[in-house]
Order: sequence, then structure tokens, then C-alpha cells
Amino acid sequence: QVQLTESGGGVVQAGDSLRLSCATSEYMFTTHSMGWFRQAPGKEREFVAAVSWMWNGATTYYADAVKGRFTISRDNTQNTVNLQMNSLKPEDTAVYYCAASADIAALRTGPAGPSYWGQGTQVTVSS
Repeated sequence: QVQLTESGGGVVQAGDSLRLSCATSEYMFTTHSMGWFRQAPGKEREFVAAVSWMWNGATTYYADAVKGRFTISRDNTQNTVNLQMNSLKPEDTAVYYCAASADIAALRTGPAGPSYWGQGTQVTVSS
């Protein structure tokens, strides 16, 4: 059974930073592209960032809303994908989900793309 386990959510103030982590198995980490989505109350789940699979150059992709503020990275020693979120805004408040797909293009298309999902972690940014 595939497991994606998120951690690192919390409550912060606008302008603060937070780092989310997603741990998975070595097999998943080395064969799948990984990414993050988020879903705010009353809104659809949306793409945030993705990084291609390990042996494909680990190319990164970002939604326009987070470009320049968020950084996605792979930790090859921990089989973990991290999302460093800086300069957080109240509109970043959402449940953040880790996602995985064997196809980076599918991962970037939207919530219908990923094959696997984590359980989600809440991020709340107060003004």
C-alpha cells in the first residue's frame, strides 16, 4: 500500500515561513514525480508545486501564485519531498496535500492527475 505522509503544517502569521514534508517509500521516491496541492474552504483543490522523479533531473514546477515564495525539493537521504514556504499570505491558508504520479505531466494537470495522495496537513496564515 502506497503511503505519503505529510508533516509540518501549523498556524503562522503573514510573512512567516513554514516547511512541509512528505515522506514515502524508497521505491515511490525514486520512481515517481512528487508534488503538492492545496484546498481552501469552498474552493477546488489546486496545484502548488511539483518536482520530477529522481533520475529525470528533479525539474521543479510552480503555480504562479507561489512562484518566488515557495521552494520544492527532494531529500534523497530521507526519501522526503519538502515544500519551503516563505512570505506566507492569508490566502495561502488551506489543507496541503502531498501527491505522486509516475508522469510529471499528469501531476501538473490538476487534482485529477496524481495517482496517490497523502492525508493532508492544515496550514493557517493569520493576518
